[in-house]
Amino acid sequence: MAPPRRSSKLIACVALALLQAVPVARADDTNESGEAADASPPMRCPAPSSVRAALARGNRLPETGSAPPATRPLARQSNEAVEVTSDAAELGVSGDAELSGGVSIRQGERSLRAEDVEYDAKTREFAVRGLVRYSDPQLRAAGRSGRYDPAGGASFDDAEFELPTRPARGAAASMEVGLDGKVTLSQVWFSTCPQSSPDWRIRARSIELDTQSRNGTGRNAAIEFKGVPILYLPYLSFPLGGQRKSGFLFPNVGYSTRGGAEATLPYYFNLAPNYDLTLEPTIFGRRGLDLGSRFRYLTEDHRGELRLNYLPSDSLRGADRNWLRVRHRSELPAGWRFDLDAQSVSDAEYFEDFASGGEGTSTAFLRRLASLSYRDDHWWLRAEADQFQTIDRALGAGERPYARLPRVLASGAWQRVGTLPLSFGFDGELVNFDRDAGVRGWRADLAPRLGLDLGNAGYYLRPEVGWRYTRYDLENLTRGGDDKPARALPWAALDAALRLERNGGADSRTRMTLEPRLLYLWTPYRNQDALPIFDTALPDLDFVQLFRTTRYAGTDRIADANHASVGLTSRIYDSRSGRQLLTATLGQTWRFERPRVRLPGETTPANNRSDLVAQLGISAWRDWNVNLGLQWDSEASRQQRSHLRVQYRPDDERALNLAYRFQRDRLEQGEVSGAWPIHARWNAYGRMVYDIRERTTLERFAGLEFKACCWRLRLVGRRFVSSRTGERDTGIYLQLELNGLASVGSSADAFLEEAIRGYSAVGLSR
Repeated sequence: MAPPRRSSKLIACVALALLQAVPVARADDTNESGEAADASPPMRCPAPSSVRAALARGNRLPETGSAPPATRPLARQSNEAVEVTSDAAELGVSGDAELSGGVSIRQGERSLRAEDVEYDAKTREFAVRGLVRYSDPQLRAAGRSGRYDPAGGASFDDAEFELPTRPARGAAASMEVGLDGKVTLSQVWFSTCPQSSPDWRIRARSIELDTQSRNGTGRNAAIEFKGVPILYLPYLSFPLGGQRKSGFLFPNVGYSTRGGAEATLPYYFNLAPNYDLTLEPTIFGRRGLDLGSRFRYLTEDHRGELRLNYLPSDSLRGADRNWLRVRHRSELPAGWRFDLDAQSVSDAEYFEDFASGGEGTSTAFLRRLASLSYRDDHWWLRAEADQFQTIDRALGAGERPYARLPRVLASGAWQRVGTLPLSFGFDGELVNFDRDAGVRGWRADLAPRLGLDLGNAGYYLRPEVGWRYTRYDLENLTRGGDDKPARALPWAALDAALRLERNGGADSRTRMTLEPRLLYLWTPYRNQDALPIFDTALPDLDFVQLFRTTRYAGTDRIADANHASVGLTSRIYDSRSGRQLLTATLGQTWRFERPRVRLPGETTPANNRSDLVAQLGISAWRDWNVNLGLQWDSEASRQQRSHLRVQYRPDDERALNLAYRFQRDRLEQGEVSGAWPIHARWNAYGRMVYDIRERTTLERFAGLEFKACCWRLRLVGRRFVSSRTGERDTGIYLQLELNGLASVGSSADAFLEEAIRGYSAVGLSR
């Protein structure tokens, strides 16, 4: 039979021939945008790896990934109508057909185009030849030959494919597409890189892509970077979306002076949507194998994290080394909450040997705290078990912190609304202090208070009176000491403030406030030399401390007071956005009597006024912010403490910081840090902390990052001094991240966001 030459006639003929196989329906040759249905969108730079980002979110478990576009499963489309068009066709009496010239086969959301097609009426399958293009909502492919079964799937040879929702792409010697959404590939390579720069790829004997569950598995696989194999795996599993996925993460590599060469091969277990586990075995060249793990969980009422590192038989120390930390929170019925935060370490030098910076090596003791608390509109109750593991051997037995086992606190507050707005409050504490050396025992403290709360949006006036009673029951006293000392005293305070406000600028673009404040405090003197010092200290002076009704932090000493604290704050706001452009604060305390109560070793104030406290914050200039703090001894005309921080941060990828810190007779340090793109694909970052008094560098690190479309490579070198022992350590860290897989790296990201103020690892990886 001679083939007709007009495609309009051909549609009808082929439809009649295929009527015995499937129903006939119409389908358009273009999609909603008017483009050809098999046209592939341009490849985009894929998003950064979600696995590394997911594991860095603390106790809050990462999401399981966004849902794929809503489409009907291919299996449900197997009974839908098929429409076939071509330029020419030959139809046989048995129902077979040979189609040629721009053949198009459509069935639901599936589309196939080829140069030549043979239809077998008996098997109801299409054999396709020449350049073949296949498309469905999850896959787009092109091959040289293959087959298509309307009631089954499709297969192609010498195929190139693309997952537009990923995005990802690759090529295979053969490809099978099933109605269950699974794509089976043989002799294949796979990558999330765009076609213009396929810098990394997975090459495997076989890969199966499950586009419904968005998982991929490969066998006899090698991961190549720039054409060089960097990892061989007999089995590989990876996600096809932003969801978490169980499997090996890439090795972490690095070097430190104390541990030697380091290599970690993490394995991530996505156990459930609300809990996961990461195993991180690490080989230290000079120490041995450290078995690290991290377990996280999150439910409606409970969340927490368990971390454990165990290094059996450290080669340098000849002993087992370990570190354990547990954090947990439970939201209990009736407004109750349980919290646990506890750490334990095998030896005093653990953080010296394994910490990644001077901050970790300065750890003197580890806290272990369990608490049960309750809060409502009036009451706050809390019961604690608080203990410490001391790891600084330089601390003597009498210098170590007390365990507080148990500690019970209660606080209440009530407000009377009306013409006389009375306020009543109550604070109480019962605690047992325990330690191997020195005085130990119980302390009970009761502190009721009564006041008025007068005011509105422009002012407030709060007179208040209170009484405080403290009693001890002590053990292990020196000979002749009172084992049940007590203290009782009243106090009174008057706190008053104004808020004056006016518009500024020619067109009222700014709003300025002036906020004076006055606190008068009276507390009589009581001799407290017979009372022990369990947990009381003198905090640093700042603007908040000026307006507290107690001079000390802790209960063992209540300072006598007859003074007035005066402060003035001014703020400037942008009237349209509400953004604070400037804040300036100045404050000082004037003493009408010199205080007589003091801690052991504390000097008595030499004059009738405290140091002057000043703070200044400026963010009026776009991308700039400045923060200045000063404690000034006006009697000696010298500064006691000061700090200056200047930051320039135009966007998430750029941050420059300059800082200066000073404390008389204690420290004087300068710091510079920053992260900045130095080229289209290069980022640089670094930090240096310099001890001006000792004329030595306490910490410095520098790093470079090269960022391509689908990968980034980071190298960081770091040298720091332990703030506890003065010993120096050097570390080198290398990190390679392949978008779509996990990251190859060490602890480089662990300290960058903390060390560089304003730095964002997410921002720099965009």
